[in-house]
Amino acid sequence: MTLGLTTVPEIAWFEIDRLYPAEMAERRQLLAERHADVFAAEPVSLAARAETLRMVSASLCRHHPGWFSLDSRQLRNGLTGETWDFAHPPCDPLELAGRLVQEDLCLVQMAEAGPVFTAGVLCFPSRWRLREKIGRQLAEVHGPVPLYANRLARPVDRFMEHVKAGPIASRLNWSVVDDPALFQPAGKWRVDGNPAVTAANAGQMLWLRVERQTLRRLPETGAVLFGIRVHGYRLDAAIDTPDRAAGLAAAVRALPEETGRYKSLPAFQAALLGWLDGRADAVAPA
Repeated sequence: MTLGLTTVPEIAWFEIDRLYPAEMAERRQLLAERHADVFAAEPVSLAARAETLRMVSASLCRHHPGWFSLDSRQLRNGLTGETWDFAHPPCDPLELAGRLVQEDLCLVQMAEAGPVFTAGVLCFPSRWRLREKIGRQLAEVHGPVPLYANRLARPVDRFMEHVKAGPIASRLNWSVVDDPALFQPAGKWRVDGNPAVTAANAGQMLWLRVERQTLRRLPETGAVLFGIRVHGYRLDAAIDTPDRAAGLAAAVRALPEETGRYKSLPAFQAALLGWLDGRADAVAPA
């Protein structure tokens, strides 16, 4: 339970990979069909949302000029063939920024009582609902997270208050899930077992879900832009050596019991550990 922050260069602020076409198509569909579930904004965030679009588009055009370009009015995405009226966007500027990158984008702004979650385009949530968190202080947003209040609330609030404009911080977190979907607004604290997952097939039935998170202070408004890129790997593709299996098994066993329940691991934990232990004990081919 630590922040585990590293610093990344601006060229690594956003990830663009082979999944870009499929993930952007899914984002467009969610924004069209479930807009209220994947976009929300408090009025106080208006200037920060506009600054987000300027910062995101400028970074994409600077570091990926073959794919993105911007003139006085037109923002072009060569990867999707889309062209946007940059001067008068057809949607909220934060939403447009979220239509350019695979990351979800959330804004945190300081208030008297502490940092507040004020806006987000969240197409790929890891089992939380945007409308339940928007407008709340970060301590409330993370209220259900075991040990957060005692170990992370103060460090996170201090970071949000004191981080300087310029550097881009990054961190990772992980979970094991039995659903490969990117859009997962529900599923925490599950107590029902999943009998379909066994120690024999857990490698094919479970996925390692990793979030790469970035945090950057916006220089004009002072808001912090929180980016979340979700990666999903079928377990047998990600855990492909005995050492990796042993490492993940140790990490699962080291989780506090309440954290495991929060991640819904009891639904398949015995099968997961059985599969990992079997893989860890396997003799690597010569």
